[in-house]
Amino acid sequence: MRLSFGLLVASVAAGLLSVAAALLAMPAASLQFGLVMLLALLGYVLASRGVRRVRWAVAAGIGLLAVVAAVRLFWYQEQVDEAGWLTYGQGVAKTSMLARWQEMIDRERLAALGLALGVLCLAAGALALPSRGRRRGVATTVLALLLLAWFGLSAAREFGRYPLIDLLGAVWPALLAALVAMGALALSGWRADRRWLLPVGLFLLSFGAARAYSDLAGVWSGWWNLAEPADGVVLTLGVMVSMPTEDFPQVPRAIEAAIALAGAGLVAVDALRSSREADAS
Repeated sequence: MRLSFGLLVASVAAGLLSVAAALLAMPAASLQFGLVMLLALLGYVLASRGVRRVRWAVAAGIGLLAVVAAVRLFWYQEQVDEAGWLTYGQGVAKTSMLARWQEMIDRERLAALGLALGVLCLAAGALALPSRGRRRGVATTVLALLLLAWFGLSAAREFGRYPLIDLLGAVWPALLAALVAMGALALSGWRADRRWLLPVGLFLLSFGAARAYSDLAGVWSGWWNLAEPADGVVLTLGVMVSMPTEDFPQVPRAIEAAIALAGAGLVAVDALRSSREADAS
């Protein structure tokens, strides 16, 4: 018990440090602390008691999210190492730029697939909990439907002018993660206890997956505008450089980091606690 509690405290501390690093425009440190948070949370899940099917599903979900965090950290370090080789202006060939952009989209799609699998495992663990027969399930269903409506309207408004088949081919892993998380949110009310940590965690996961979809679709739409420019539009090639200290402090990035980490943590902790209560009863 002491080991699991210590790992949970370490996970919370690392999560807070990750959010603080994101707030202070320190992306590498934020990714590192986020990875530590997920690994400590994974250790907590494995060291805790609970129904076997719940514990292993949650552990698989947290493990997949940790793999995604580690891969993102590796990609970021690789990007920093290559920053000195950038070429500016018209000297950048369009084909080379498009290839680099496509590589970035492929990486983001792979990360989104890992996110989708992780969310699917967490959802499986949460839905393996016994039904409590509470009327609050109606509330989470309505909340999930409202979130789905917001997600659909936002996506249609932002990306409705692009070919649907091409867009879905690029963003389907992130879309799958969002739909799975929202579906689990809709069903979580029947398995939620009076603390409501499980629905809150799944709501945060749903919102984070929706943001991942928006980010991936935004990157793809930029690539599409360059690869398939509209008639009469002349594009000037160049390289967009991101300044890490711009708009300091980085409040939106810190909020996104907090949502992603808190969602996974709340689902894992409450699913295990609820499974222990069900096992003891």
